[in-house]
Amino acid sequence: MERTIMSKSLKAASLKFATLAAGLACAAQAMAVDLTVVSFGGANKSAQIKAFYEPYQKATGNRIVAGEYNGEMAKVKAMVDTNSVSWDLVEVESPELSRGCDEGLFEELDPAQFGKTEDFVPGAIQPCGVGFFVWSTVLAYNADKLKSAPTSWADFWDIKKFPGKRGLRKGAKYTLEFALMADGVAPKDVYGVLATKEGQDRAFKKLDEIKSSIQWWEAGAQPPQYLASGDVVMSSAYNGRIAAVQKESNLKVVWNGGIYDFDAWAIPKGAKKREETLKFIAFSVQPQQQKTYSENIAYGPANKQAVPLLDKALLKDMPTTPENIQNQVAMDVTFWADYGEQLEQRFNAWAAR
Repeated sequence: MERTIMSKSLKAASLKFATLAAGLACAAQAMAVDLTVVSFGGANKSAQIKAFYEPYQKATGNRIVAGEYNGEMAKVKAMVDTNSVSWDLVEVESPELSRGCDEGLFEELDPAQFGKTEDFVPGAIQPCGVGFFVWSTVLAYNADKLKSAPTSWADFWDIKKFPGKRGLRKGAKYTLEFALMADGVAPKDVYGVLATKEGQDRAFKKLDEIKSSIQWWEAGAQPPQYLASGDVVMSSAYNGRIAAVQKESNLKVVWNGGIYDFDAWAIPKGAKKREETLKFIAFSVQPQQQKTYSENIAYGPANKQAVPLLDKALLKDMPTTPENIQNQVAMDVTFWADYGEQLEQRFNAWAAR
């Protein structure tokens, strides 16, 4: 009799527990949030999925809806201006982050939510965004297509010594700096020269020299494709995109004259899921997530606590390694915030001619 009573009690308890568990599962599912996170796509996005999206979804039950764009700030501005923001979070480069913050396109953030500022590479924590990796735009080439290796932007401009098409990002940013370096300006002096009317004229004049040999690119996946197919023999490129395909191709990187920068998370002004988005940002800049990201693409972690966790063999492909960064220049965010609009307009008019 006691067994029967106990059996019934256990069954009742089990049923009660199962009902409670089902209820909690339903409640958790009901509380789950979809976050639309927009990035630049390609190998970068693949690394983000492995390092950030999938672990975050597993830890929280929330779902990341992954979108892509090519950095068109006009899209962000249109959403904010019309109060129709559909992106919860967007990946931006430093100049766009600074300008967007000044123009009220992004939400202001509290740095304390993301950890100790001193744990991050200087400049990673900004009023309206958080840098989550360091990358470089560099000179890349296909070693199978060239008899000798280029070592500078002057070589990139030397059509006689290195015949063939060149790839450049279709925009003033990076392209004008590289033109001045090709004309003999030291990397450390580039922004001082480019801030003058004479320096700007000099950069466009230098671009005139190779205009007929340029194949423009807009998406980061294009330079390695152009190089591998032989469409171009050299190209400006994001270092991580080249490293991602080096096992299948003989593509090389020249660090000399590269420009390094952060990519940052920013919340469009008026986005509805601010609190959950902030939790995702904080998750993505934890050392373990930063380590996993850098293991999947050769970009340096913004959180310095991740560096000791990385295999030394991986560090040689990172833009922030001392020997790689010594002849590079930091992207001047203030310069592009001040001159970006006018130089992009001039570049577009020049490219269209």
